[in-house]
Amino acid sequence: MTRIVYVNGRYVPYAQAAVHVEDRGFQFADAVYEVIEVFDGALIDAPRHLDRLARSLAALDIAPPMSGTALGLVMRQVIRRNRVRDGLVYLQVTRGAAPRDFPVPADDTPPTIVCLARAIDRTQREAQAAKGISVVTVPDIRWGRCDIKTVMLLPAVLAKSQARAAGAKEAWLVDEQGFVTEGAASNAWIIDADGHLVTRRADHGILSGVTRATVIDCIEREGLELVERPFRPEEVQVAREAFITAATNTVMPVVSIDAHVIGNGTPGPVTLRLREIFHTVAARSPA
Repeated sequence: MTRIVYVNGRYVPYAQAAVHVEDRGFQFADAVYEVIEVFDGALIDAPRHLDRLARSLAALDIAPPMSGTALGLVMRQVIRRNRVRDGLVYLQVTRGAAPRDFPVPADDTPPTIVCLARAIDRTQREAQAAKGISVVTVPDIRWGRCDIKTVMLLPAVLAKSQARAAGAKEAWLVDEQGFVTEGAASNAWIIDADGHLVTRRADHGILSGVTRATVIDCIEREGLELVERPFRPEEVQVAREAFITAATNTVMPVVSIDAHVIGNGTPGPVTLRLREIFHTVAARSPA
Protein backbone atom coordinates (compact mmCIF):
# COMPACT_ATOMS: atom_id res chain seq x y z
CA MET A 1 0.00 0.00 0.00
CA THR A 2 1.24 3.49 -0.85
CA ARG A 3 1.81 5.54 2.31
CA ILE A 4 3.70 8.66 1.23
CA VAL A 5 3.53 10.57 -2.07
CA TYR A 6 5.82 13.32 -3.35
CA VAL A 7 3.82 16.27 -4.73
CA ASN A 8 5.52 19.48 -5.84
CA GLY A 9 8.34 19.49 -3.32
CA ARG A 10 6.53 17.91 -0.37
CA TYR A 11 6.25 14.35 0.94
CA VAL A 12 2.65 14.00 2.06
CA PRO A 13 0.42 11.16 3.35
CA TYR A 14 -1.34 9.30 0.53
CA ALA A 15 -4.81 10.45 1.63
CA GLN A 16 -3.71 14.10 1.50
CA ALA A 17 -1.88 13.98 -1.85
CA ALA A 18 -3.60 16.32 -4.32
CA VAL A 19 -3.04 18.71 -7.21
CA HIS A 20 -4.90 21.86 -8.26
CA VAL A 21 -8.37 21.42 -9.78
CA GLU A 22 -7.17 23.29 -12.89
CA ASP A 23 -4.00 21.28 -13.32
CA ARG A 24 -3.62 20.64 -17.03
CA GLY A 25 -2.90 16.97 -16.45
CA PHE A 26 -6.38 16.66 -14.93
CA GLN A 27 -8.12 18.94 -17.42
CA PHE A 28 -6.40 18.03 -20.70
CA ALA A 29 -4.16 14.99 -20.09
CA ASP A 30 -1.39 17.52 -20.78
CA ALA A 31 1.18 15.41 -18.95
CA VAL A 32 3.71 12.60 -19.30
CA TYR A 33 4.70 9.76 -17.01
CA GLU A 34 7.10 6.90 -16.37
CA VAL A 35 6.79 3.62 -14.47
CA ILE A 36 10.08 2.17 -13.19
CA GLU A 37 10.48 -1.27 -11.69
CA VAL A 38 11.94 -1.74 -8.22
CA PHE A 39 13.52 -5.20 -8.01
CA ASP A 40 15.28 -6.57 -4.95
CA GLY A 41 15.81 -3.05 -3.65
CA ALA A 42 17.17 -1.62 -6.92
CA LEU A 43 15.76 0.70 -9.57
CA ILE A 44 15.74 -1.10 -12.92
CA ASP A 45 16.83 0.75 -16.07
CA ALA A 46 16.36 4.15 -14.39
CA PRO A 47 18.69 6.01 -16.83
CA ARG A 48 16.69 4.79 -19.83
CA HIS A 49 13.42 5.74 -18.15
CA LEU A 50 14.64 9.22 -17.28
CA ASP A 51 15.97 9.69 -20.81
CA ARG A 52 12.55 8.78 -22.20
CA LEU A 53 10.86 11.11 -19.72
CA ALA A 54 13.09 13.92 -20.99
CA ARG A 55 12.18 13.07 -24.61
CA SER A 56 8.46 13.05 -23.80
CA LEU A 57 8.71 16.42 -22.02
CA ALA A 58 10.64 17.91 -24.93
CA ALA A 59 8.11 16.60 -27.45
CA LEU A 60 5.32 18.44 -25.61
CA ASP A 61 7.50 21.46 -24.80
CA ILE A 62 7.01 21.02 -21.06
CA ALA A 63 9.85 22.33 -18.92
CA PRO A 64 11.64 19.66 -16.85
CA PRO A 65 10.62 20.07 -13.21
CA MET A 66 14.15 19.29 -11.98
CA SER A 67 17.36 17.59 -13.05
CA GLY A 68 17.64 13.86 -13.56
CA THR A 69 19.86 13.66 -10.48
CA ALA A 70 17.22 15.40 -8.37
CA LEU A 71 14.50 13.13 -9.75
CA GLY A 72 16.62 10.15 -8.75
CA LEU A 73 16.86 11.48 -5.18
CA VAL A 74 13.08 11.99 -5.05
CA MET A 75 12.42 8.45 -6.31
CA ARG A 76 14.78 6.91 -3.77
CA GLN A 77 13.23 8.89 -0.93
CA VAL A 78 9.73 7.81 -1.96
CA ILE A 79 10.86 4.18 -2.17
CA ARG A 80 12.38 4.36 1.33
CA ARG A 81 9.38 6.10 2.86
CA ASN A 82 7.05 3.47 1.41
CA ARG A 83 9.39 0.57 2.31
CA VAL A 84 9.24 -0.88 -1.18
CA ARG A 85 11.72 -3.64 -2.02
CA ASP A 86 9.86 -5.11 -5.02
CA GLY A 87 7.36 -2.99 -6.88
CA LEU A 88 7.26 0.18 -8.93
CA VAL A 89 7.85 3.90 -8.90
CA TYR A 90 5.40 6.13 -10.77
CA LEU A 91 6.48 9.59 -11.96
CA GLN A 92 4.10 12.10 -13.55
CA VAL A 93 4.88 15.59 -14.80
CA THR A 94 2.16 17.95 -16.05
CA ARG A 95 2.33 21.36 -17.67
CA GLY A 96 1.06 22.77 -14.38
CA ALA A 97 -2.04 24.60 -13.15
CA ALA A 98 -3.55 27.52 -15.07
CA PRO A 99 -7.03 28.86 -15.88
CA ARG A 100 -8.67 26.33 -18.21
CA ASP A 101 -7.97 27.23 -21.82
CA PHE A 102 -6.72 25.15 -24.75
CA PRO A 103 -3.61 27.20 -25.64
CA VAL A 104 -0.64 26.40 -23.42
CA PRO A 105 -0.13 28.83 -20.54
CA ALA A 106 2.82 31.16 -20.07
CA ASP A 107 6.31 29.66 -20.06
CA ASP A 108 6.79 30.52 -16.40
CA THR A 109 3.92 28.23 -15.31
CA PRO A 110 5.55 25.76 -12.88
CA PRO A 111 5.17 22.09 -13.91
CA THR A 112 3.43 19.74 -11.50
CA ILE A 113 5.35 16.65 -10.41
CA VAL A 114 4.00 13.62 -8.57
CA CYS A 115 5.97 10.55 -7.51
CA LEU A 116 4.67 7.48 -5.70
CA ALA A 117 5.99 4.00 -4.95
CA ARG A 118 4.03 0.80 -4.54
CA ALA A 119 4.96 -2.75 -3.59
CA ILE A 120 4.12 -5.67 -5.89
CA ASP A 121 4.04 -9.31 -4.84
CA ARG A 122 6.91 -10.90 -6.77
CA THR A 123 5.61 -14.39 -5.99
CA GLN A 124 2.36 -13.67 -7.80
CA ARG A 125 4.20 -12.33 -10.85
CA GLU A 126 6.38 -15.43 -11.03
CA ALA A 127 3.34 -17.68 -10.72
CA GLN A 128 1.69 -15.79 -13.58
CA ALA A 129 4.79 -16.14 -15.74
CA ALA A 130 4.90 -19.88 -15.10
CA LYS A 131 1.41 -20.23 -16.61
CA GLY A 132 1.50 -17.43 -19.18
CA ILE A 133 -1.28 -15.02 -20.05
CA SER A 134 -3.99 -14.70 -22.68
CA VAL A 135 -4.46 -11.68 -24.94
CA VAL A 136 -7.29 -10.48 -27.14
CA THR A 137 -7.10 -8.18 -30.15
CA VAL A 138 -8.93 -4.86 -30.33
CA PRO A 139 -8.81 -1.97 -32.83
CA ASP A 140 -6.08 0.60 -32.19
CA ILE A 141 -7.97 3.87 -31.75
CA ARG A 142 -5.13 5.93 -30.26
CA TRP A 143 -3.65 9.17 -31.58
CA GLY A 144 -0.71 9.31 -33.97
CA ARG A 145 2.09 10.01 -31.45
CA CYS A 146 2.07 6.90 -29.30
CA ASP A 147 5.84 7.28 -28.92
CA ILE A 148 5.21 10.08 -26.39
CA LYS A 149 4.37 8.55 -23.01
CA THR A 150 1.43 10.78 -22.13
CA VAL A 151 -1.30 10.19 -19.55
CA MET A 152 -3.92 10.23 -22.36
CA LEU A 153 -4.75 6.58 -21.71
CA LEU A 154 -8.50 6.26 -22.26
CA PRO A 155 -8.05 3.96 -25.32
CA ALA A 156 -5.83 1.72 -23.19
CA VAL A 157 -8.41 1.74 -20.38
CA LEU A 158 -11.13 0.63 -22.80
CA ALA A 159 -8.88 -2.04 -24.34
CA LYS A 160 -7.87 -3.41 -20.94
CA SER A 161 -11.54 -3.52 -19.89
CA GLN A 162 -12.43 -5.43 -23.04
CA ALA A 163 -9.61 -7.88 -22.35
CA ARG A 164 -10.77 -8.44 -18.79
CA ALA A 165 -14.35 -9.02 -19.94
CA ALA A 166 -13.00 -11.74 -22.26
CA GLY A 167 -11.01 -13.37 -19.46
CA ALA A 168 -7.66 -12.15 -20.84
CA LYS A 169 -4.84 -10.26 -19.15
CA GLU A 170 -3.83 -7.91 -21.98
CA ALA A 171 -5.18 -6.45 -25.23
CA TRP A 172 -3.11 -6.31 -28.40
CA LEU A 173 -4.00 -3.32 -30.55
CA VAL A 174 -4.50 -3.81 -34.30
CA ASP A 175 -4.10 -0.95 -36.79
CA GLU A 176 -6.17 -0.20 -39.90
CA GLN A 177 -3.87 -2.38 -42.02
CA GLY A 178 -4.51 -5.38 -39.78
CA PHE A 179 -1.14 -5.38 -38.02
CA VAL A 180 -0.51 -5.59 -34.28
CA THR A 181 0.98 -2.34 -33.01
CA GLU A 182 1.53 -3.15 -29.32
CA GLY A 183 -0.29 -4.05 -26.15
CA ALA A 184 -2.51 -1.67 -24.23
CA ALA A 185 0.27 -1.43 -21.62
CA SER A 186 3.13 -3.39 -23.17
CA ASN A 187 5.13 -4.13 -26.29
CA ALA A 188 4.12 -7.22 -28.28
CA TRP A 189 6.47 -9.98 -29.48
CA ILE A 190 6.35 -13.33 -31.25
CA ILE A 191 8.89 -16.01 -32.08
CA ASP A 192 8.06 -17.13 -35.61
CA ALA A 193 8.36 -20.56 -37.19
CA ASP A 194 11.98 -19.83 -38.16
CA GLY A 195 12.94 -18.90 -34.60
CA HIS A 196 13.17 -15.14 -35.27
CA LEU A 197 12.15 -12.81 -32.47
CA VAL A 198 9.72 -10.40 -34.11
CA THR A 199 8.45 -7.08 -32.80
CA ARG A 200 7.29 -3.89 -34.44
CA ARG A 201 9.90 -1.23 -35.13
CA ALA A 202 9.82 1.64 -32.64
CA ASP A 203 8.31 4.60 -34.51
CA HIS A 204 5.51 7.08 -33.84
CA GLY A 205 2.99 4.22 -33.80
CA ILE A 206 4.27 2.54 -30.63
CA LEU A 207 5.96 3.43 -27.40
CA SER A 208 9.67 2.73 -27.48
CA GLY A 209 9.58 0.58 -24.38
CA VAL A 210 12.50 0.67 -21.97
CA THR A 211 11.98 -3.01 -21.14
CA ARG A 212 11.78 -3.65 -24.90
CA ALA A 213 15.22 -2.06 -25.31
CA THR A 214 16.72 -4.17 -22.54
CA VAL A 215 15.18 -7.32 -23.99
CA ILE A 216 16.90 -6.45 -27.28
CA ASP A 217 20.15 -6.35 -25.29
CA CYS A 218 19.27 -9.81 -23.92
CA ILE A 219 18.58 -11.10 -27.44
CA GLU A 220 21.96 -9.87 -28.62
CA ARG A 221 23.68 -11.48 -25.63
CA GLU A 222 22.01 -14.82 -26.36
CA GLY A 223 22.95 -14.67 -30.05
CA LEU A 224 19.32 -14.77 -31.20
CA GLU A 225 17.99 -13.13 -34.35
CA LEU A 226 15.81 -10.03 -34.01
CA VAL A 227 13.47 -8.89 -36.79
CA GLU A 228 11.73 -5.54 -36.34
CA ARG A 229 8.61 -5.65 -38.51
CA PRO A 230 4.83 -5.62 -38.10
CA PHE A 231 2.97 -8.91 -37.75
CA ARG A 232 -0.69 -9.90 -38.00
CA PRO A 233 -2.81 -11.74 -35.43
CA GLU A 234 -2.90 -14.72 -37.80
CA GLU A 235 0.90 -14.98 -37.49
CA VAL A 236 0.59 -15.06 -33.72
CA GLN A 237 -1.71 -18.07 -33.88
CA VAL A 238 0.97 -20.14 -35.68
CA ALA A 239 3.98 -18.70 -33.84
CA ARG A 240 6.28 -20.85 -31.73
CA GLU A 241 6.02 -18.46 -28.78
CA ALA A 242 4.73 -15.02 -27.88
CA PHE A 243 5.30 -12.59 -25.03
CA ILE A 244 4.89 -9.04 -23.84
CA THR A 245 7.43 -6.69 -22.31
CA ALA A 246 6.73 -3.97 -19.76
CA ALA A 247 8.35 -2.53 -16.65
CA THR A 248 5.86 -4.19 -14.30
CA ASN A 249 6.02 -7.60 -16.02
CA THR A 250 9.53 -7.66 -17.57
CA VAL A 251 9.07 -10.59 -20.00
CA MET A 252 5.63 -12.21 -19.66
CA PRO A 253 4.73 -15.27 -21.77
CA VAL A 254 1.57 -15.14 -23.90
CA VAL A 255 -0.04 -18.56 -24.43
CA SER A 256 -3.22 -17.68 -26.32
CA ILE A 257 -4.65 -14.95 -28.54
CA ASP A 258 -8.37 -14.55 -29.17
CA ALA A 259 -8.85 -18.03 -27.65
CA HIS A 260 -6.33 -19.60 -30.11
CA VAL A 261 -3.56 -21.53 -28.35
CA ILE A 262 -0.01 -20.44 -29.20
CA GLY A 263 2.51 -23.26 -29.54
CA ASN A 264 1.64 -25.97 -27.03
CA GLY A 265 -0.23 -23.56 -24.78
CA THR A 266 2.56 -23.18 -22.23
CA PRO A 267 5.38 -20.61 -21.87
CA GLY A 268 8.12 -21.33 -24.38
CA PRO A 269 11.82 -21.92 -23.62
CA VAL A 270 13.13 -18.77 -25.33
CA THR A 271 10.64 -16.54 -23.56
CA LEU A 272 11.47 -18.09 -20.20
CA ARG A 273 15.19 -17.72 -20.87
CA LEU A 274 14.79 -14.01 -21.65
CA ARG A 275 12.80 -13.58 -18.46
CA GLU A 276 15.44 -15.46 -16.50
CA ILE A 277 18.34 -13.28 -17.63
CA PHE A 278 16.51 -9.96 -17.81
CA HIS A 279 17.65 -8.59 -14.44
CA THR A 280 21.23 -9.68 -15.05
CA VAL A 281 21.33 -7.52 -18.19
CA ALA A 282 19.24 -4.53 -17.07
CA ALA A 283 20.93 -1.55 -15.42
CA ARG A 284 20.46 -1.61 -11.64
CA SER A 285 20.68 1.52 -9.50
CA PRO A 286 20.55 1.39 -5.68
CA ALA A 287 17.19 2.56 -4.38
